[in-house]
Amino acid sequence: MKPNVGILLSQLREEEKLLLRAFASHGIEPVRLTDRKLQMELTDLSWLHELELDVVLDRCLAHGRAGIVLQALDVAGIRSVNSRRAAVIADDKVECSLILGASGIPTLRTFMAFTVESALEALEQVGYPAVLKPVAGSWGRLLGKVNSPGAARALLEHKRQLGSHHHSMFYIQEYVEKPGRDLRIFIVGDDIVAGSYRSAEHWVTNVARGAVSEPCPITPEIEEISMRAARAIGVEIAGVDLVETPDGLKVIEVNGGAEFKGLMSTTDCDIAQHIVDYVVNSTTATGPAYLNGNHRQAKQSLAGDD
Repeated sequence: MKPNVGILLSQLREEEKLLLRAFASHGIEPVRLTDRKLQMELTDLSWLHELELDVVLDRCLAHGRAGIVLQALDVAGIRSVNSRRAAVIADDKVECSLILGASGIPTLRTFMAFTVESALEALEQVGYPAVLKPVAGSWGRLLGKVNSPGAARALLEHKRQLGSHHHSMFYIQEYVEKPGRDLRIFIVGDDIVAGSYRSAEHWVTNVARGAVSEPCPITPEIEEISMRAARAIGVEIAGVDLVETPDGLKVIEVNGGAEFKGLMSTTDCDIAQHIVDYVVNSTTATGPAYLNGNHRQAKQSLAGDD
């Protein structure tokens, strides 16, 4: 019996069209949950139960909207890929850094500070140059590299004057002089389906900022650190960003709503088909091997299945 599948999305980009085509190969037409059209009654989730969804694939571009929809799915006992909890962690650089560090996974040295003066003190410990990032965000936006205390103070004061409390939380990370590239490793379940070097002249090497993707052979070291990072965060579909340092590979961040447009030019693997096969098969399994049965038990409890 074919599962009832939903797909949470913001717009139909090339990737979403490929995913829909891959679902069609299974004879499945997903229910489209388009964020800008949703009207969600929070005090009565019967509208959600009536859809009789077995699983929802999250492809929403707006992480805040996605978090709310995934929360409703979670309460309704509907499985999502990724889970709400994993998506929230991956979108929160602070929690992601805390978990990676606590798990002993090599990652960049990172500080949080809440005033300009304490941020400057943290920067002295990290050393210059250093990188300032927003606590949430994607596509390499709002990143700042500071080369001196004077430049740092100017940027910190500017952010503080923006008014939002988010801009007064300073996420400070060590700067790595990378060899003109970093690595994006794409994971689906227990498999690494593709890897790429993202090369650029600019120190920000996001594809969205113009970086060029090139094939990256998956070495045992790359596989080990990438899978450890994904497992620590709990993501099933993820893009793990790595950087080459004198001390070996380190994790920059783990992306839950990972895009794969740039990766498609670096591999013969049909990434969209791989994702869809995993999502469809996950309705009769507990997810990747590293996940325990807690999600399944919670789903059954919420659904009233004793």
